[in-house]
Amino acid sequence: MTQGSGIRILCSPAEAVPLRLALDRSPAAGRYALVHPVAGRPMMAEAAFVSRDITGHSTKFEIQPSTALYYEAMRDAPALRWVHVHSAGADREIYQSLHARGVAVTTSQGASDPVVAQSAIAGVLALARRLPLLAADQRDRAWRPLLDARTPRDLAGQHAVVVGWGGIGQRIGALLGALGLEVSVARHSGAPVPQARHTVGYGALPSLLPAADWLVLACPLTSATRNLIGRDALAALPAHAMVVNVARGHVIDEPELIAALGAGRLGGAFLDVFQQEPLPPDSALWDLPNVIVTPHSAGFSDGNAARVRALFADNLKRWLADEPLANRSIA
Repeated sequence: MTQGSGIRILCSPAEAVPLRLALDRSPAAGRYALVHPVAGRPMMAEAAFVSRDITGHSTKFEIQPSTALYYEAMRDAPALRWVHVHSAGADREIYQSLHARGVAVTTSQGASDPVVAQSAIAGVLALARRLPLLAADQRDRAWRPLLDARTPRDLAGQHAVVVGWGGIGQRIGALLGALGLEVSVARHSGAPVPQARHTVGYGALPSLLPAADWLVLACPLTSATRNLIGRDALAALPAHAMVVNVARGHVIDEPELIAALGAGRLGGAFLDVFQQEPLPPDSALWDLPNVIVTPHSAGFSDGNAARVRALFADNLKRWLADEPLANRSIA
């Protein structure tokens, strides 16, 4: 345990020094103690700070022993009342089970929004400028200019449908607009977006797809968005359309997406999230020439950790003042 008193906060040893520096510049200074898990011992902590190094290389599907140590510590902490996680979502089983037992779960929603939006636009630009094709040419040491049938289409004037209009979706929309694309929006509420060509609720998304050059997914995974992009939605897209997914893997029916890409019924895809992570080595997505696969890394950047600590420090101030927590998960 580090020096201090008051609320006990579970964190990783690697995170202790930078977290203490952040908290000691806040009203929480002198009102907390940092504790670390010990295998086989009940954890005495009222709060937990789940930093990126705790989840490490674990996913929702494959949990490494170093991550499991913290998950078990939280499960076995009888006094635990609040958990803050580094991610924007809280859909891992551990957070859902803690929430079900009455533990408040807050997320770092917003911390990585600009980075995720930049990644999505990087995917759009890479596909638009045919970088997968050029990368294959480089591996072949082949000089093949983008002429004739290989010539890219102008992005300006194309139509992008953005699904989800939170912080990430709004930033993607602004960047697409700066590139000259027209944007339509599908969102939970369906409330009109003034700068959009069309705005619909998720249920009316199919009406936008026949005129879409790009389908950009930036929505949370909910009962309304799970498998939102299935066989019918994919069939409604033009054959030249491109799909960008920086949302969650289960927003798309992955086998149907693979079939559409493999048959040439879609122009390509940039995929950062998948139904199974890590993406299995035998997945056809690895080898499709019109697909860019990235390992759920769209939100990673070296400034994220400091932004996450700032969110936690603000919430700890709220916690100590008996004020409502920000970014509280309801699922």
